[in-house]
Amino acid sequence: MPIKLPENLPAFDILSREGVMVMSPERASRQEIRPIRIGLLNLMPKKIQTENQFARLIGATPLQIDFQLIRMSEHQTKNTAAEHMEEFYRPFEEVEATGEKFDGLIITGAPIEHLPFEEVTYWEELKRIFDWTQTHVFSTFGVCWGGMAMAHYFHGVNKHMLDHKAFGCFRHRNCAPASPYLRGFSDDLLIPVSRWTEMRRDELEAAGMITLIHSDETGPCLVEDRAHRALYIFNHLEYDSGTLKEEYDRDVAAGKPINVPANYYPENDPSRVPTNRWKSHAHLLYGNWINEIYQETPYDLAEIGN
Repeated sequence: MPIKLPENLPAFDILSREGVMVMSPERASRQEIRPIRIGLLNLMPKKIQTENQFARLIGATPLQIDFQLIRMSEHQTKNTAAEHMEEFYRPFEEVEATGEKFDGLIITGAPIEHLPFEEVTYWEELKRIFDWTQTHVFSTFGVCWGGMAMAHYFHGVNKHMLDHKAFGCFRHRNCAPASPYLRGFSDDLLIPVSRWTEMRRDELEAAGMITLIHSDETGPCLVEDRAHRALYIFNHLEYDSGTLKEEYDRDVAAGKPINVPANYYPENDPSRVPTNRWKSHAHLLYGNWINEIYQETPYDLAEIGN
């Protein structure tokens, strides 16, 4: 089954050309099945790029996915056209007011790592969203800063500043081969990392979370928070092949101090085309997440949270 997207959303055309099965809302309405409702709370500046990345991953599953784009109610983005936001995104306060429920919700990262969580301008609304997930979302997936923010809010775990940016592709270990979220995973794998902060394994586990994937170089990557029906991934399996290159080129052009992303370019040569060595595990992880939702979520959406 394909992912349901508006035909004029940029991701519809991009994913169609890539061979991902997509369908219009009109066609989806004629199928006599209940689609899996997945929301994307998109906190990233480049909204369209992020939409494409996550739609590509969850659209590769054999289920029909109803993909909903959500934004913070008051925060206005400066990097995506207002017309795009108006047409395709709903503010959270509108979603909250309808009382609707979701099988899954992805909360992305945001480039605000240097700020304490409580100093983020939309922190109060984000806390309300975290609480709302406990009654209106079956499973939540926090990504990078979004995952750190959830771990901090629910468990009081703090993030720690790094003395240099963790930037590149780093080897990670599969710490829980029996986890349903890691079905088909190799014992070790390469994952893109791009962050100035970290959360520490001992602190996460002391708070009751389970480490699923870990790197000796960059620390915990994927943790499970069973108490809140959530996964937190601090790194970026969703990245496109060229995303780290874009970040590197941007910082070089701005004159910012930045290292060549580790283990990314062939022979660490930025003049060469980077090779994607994480895509298969990205599809496995999000496919496993969708499968677990499908197996466990109530058929009647109204029962979620009861």
